Amino acid sequence: MNRPLALIIAVVFPLSAQAQESGQMDHSQMNHDAMMQTSVVGKLTEGGQGAFAAIAEIVALLDEDPATDWARVDIDALRQHLIDMDNVTLRAQVDAEVSKAGVAYLVTSEDQAVQASIRRMVAAHAATMNGVESLSLMATETEGGSRLAISGPADAMPRVMALGFIGVMTLGMHHQSHHLAVASGQYPHP
Repeated sequence: MNRPLALIIAVVFPLSAQAQESGQMDHSQMNHDAMMQTSVVGKLTEGGQGAFAAIAEIVALLDEDPATDWARVDIDALRQHLIDMDNVTLRAQVDAEVSKAGVAYLVTSEDQAVQASIRRMVAAHAATMNGVESLSLMATETEGGSRLAISGPADAMPRVMALGFIGVMTLGMHHQSHHLAVASGQYPHP
């Protein structure tokens, strides 16, 4: 057996047995130093949870950049933005209103925190993506969240309809650079 694998087994197996006995793993009891010395850890890339992995990716990038202005870095702002993304993606209700002009998505929630997330995310996305891909996006606040109206060329609308609200929110692949800007203390939208 190779040494790194033996080390992982020596560290993880007793912890798994302990976790099985107690019903859960006590994170504070893990030997993190031993795990970090194995060659296997360098091959792992998943941070275990999407928001955590996004934050870890940004922290690593900031650490690598000698020009990082640590006095401006605000990782908690990025965390708050990721909470907004989570709320809008998983906790909002969406109804579509289709018309000859296009489609409008009424995005709402009864939860005030989710409503606030909806308002921030929809307004920011409409401001960023209006005019991109020949689409017109207009956001307006509603009592329970926001309305996102989308119009454009007739041949673009089947794609918009197929994507639905959350698919439209992913358009532009600007999210990664946006996350870096938020974490770096550059707040790129209202």
